[in-house]
Amino acid sequence: MAEHHFVMEATGIYHEQLATFLTDAGAKVSVVNPAQVKFYAQGLGVRSKNDKKDSVVLARYGSKENPTLWQPEAPEIRTLKALLARFDGIEKDLQREKNRQEKAVISLAPAEVLNSLTDMISLLETEQQRLDKLIEEHINKHDKLRENKTLLESIPAVGKVIATRMLMVIGSRQFDDAHQCAAYLGLVPVQHESGSSVKGRARLSKAGNPIIRAKLYMAAVVAIRYNPDIKAQYQRLTSKGKSKMSALGAAMRKLVQICFGVLKHQKTYQPQTT
Repeated sequence: MAEHHFVMEATGIYHEQLATFLTDAGAKVSVVNPAQVKFYAQGLGVRSKNDKKDSVVLARYGSKENPTLWQPEAPEIRTLKALLARFDGIEKDLQREKNRQEKAVISLAPAEVLNSLTDMISLLETEQQRLDKLIEEHINKHDKLRENKTLLESIPAVGKVIATRMLMVIGSRQFDDAHQCAAYLGLVPVQHESGSSVKGRARLSKAGNPIIRAKLYMAAVVAIRYNPDIKAQYQRLTSKGKSKMSALGAAMRKLVQICFGVLKHQKTYQPQTT
């Protein structure tokens, strides 16, 4: 199998089992972004889409572009990822039930409905607490995860929530640098310009996980007050006329870069602003 190079598109979680099986068998595997393959196919003049043509395009892409080899996540990262996904799912369900409860109270719903909502909210809150404890126990029983979490929490504005997410993100991918990590999370600005007539404002690409990005936004709001490097950057950008939202986007990006640097160098946070 070592002489074979398999190229497949990332399809949510559905490619992972096959990619892991092939890697364990000794094959070279690349998991590529479907958008990149789509643009590549358009460059070749391929307009229609079916399994046969897709496989030819993927084979040619792998042969010509030599994509990066895929590596499976470490077992402890895979477990952390699954626990966090379940926690976030419960969190969303809990918010939905609370919204329903608010509407039910306003609309004077019968007691049976209100009791049902109360019971479901209590159940979800209990499960959320249980999962939170499982995540903490999982991190604590793996030395490297525990040590890295401590390093991340040395960064002002990075608490347990962001630390666990960044442990998962940085541990699950082989990023070449901090910019690549920020791009993966959808935090790089995307320009929208064409000639002299189209001058759109640059916006975050939002290509990454929206749940993590939302949590990073809240952390950035704290960071512009309490993290010396991010506070200085925010003040510098706003003083130059950048909008507050644009400066907050830069703060989110900077926070990810600091997290990446702390883990890469295995050192606690040291402010660069003097």
